[in-house]
Amino acid sequence: MRNHPLIQQSELYQKLQRANYQLENMVMIDDLTQIANRRCFDHRLNSVWQYLLREKGFISLLLCDIDYFKQYNDTYGHAAGDDCLRLIAQAFKQSVKRSRDLVARYGGEEFVVILPNTASDGAFYVAQNIHQALEQLNIPHAASAVKHHVTLSIGIATVIPTPNMVPLDLIQAADQALYQAKANGRDRSYINRLS
Repeated sequence: MRNHPLIQQSELYQKLQRANYQLENMVMIDDLTQIANRRCFDHRLNSVWQYLLREKGFISLLLCDIDYFKQYNDTYGHAAGDDCLRLIAQAFKQSVKRSRDLVARYGGEEFVVILPNTASDGAFYVAQNIHQALEQLNIPHAASAVKHHVTLSIGIATVIPTPNMVPLDLIQAADQALYQAKANGRDRSYINRLS
C-alpha cells in the first residue's frame, strides 16, 4: 500500500529540514577545529551587539593569538600545526563554559571569544582560565622565544554598546590590546577599556 501523499510530503519536509540544518552547520563551523568559524562569529557579534545596545549591558571580546605559531609550523610541520590548533580549540571550549558565550576561530592561528553581559574583570578571569588550560596541555614548542611550550597572547576589550559605536570598534580595541600583550612580552592578557 502506498504512503499517503501528505505523509510523503511531511517526510520530504523533514529531510529538507535536516539537510538545511547540516548545511547551516557546515557554513558556521570551522572544518579543522570544529568550533565556530569567522562567519558565525560575525553573525553572533552583530546580534549580541544589537541586544546589548537595547539592554545597555557589557560585552567583552577576547582576541587570542598563538605565540610564534609560524615558527611552530616551521619546526614541527603543518600537520602538527593542525593538531595543535585542534587541541587549543578544545582548551577554549573547556575554558569558556556559559552557553551564551562563543568561541570561534578568527583565522589562521587566531581565536576569538564573545562574552555577553561580562565586564572586564570577568573577561580577564576567562582569559586566565584559557592561559591555565593551555599551560596544562603543555604542547612542546622548542622554537618559542617565550616558553618551551605553546602560549597565547590575549587582547581583551570591554564596552557597553552605544548608538554611535559599531561592533568593529570593539574588534579594533581588542586588536590593540592584543598588540599590547605581544609588546609586553607575550604569554599574557592585556585589557583595553573603552569608555
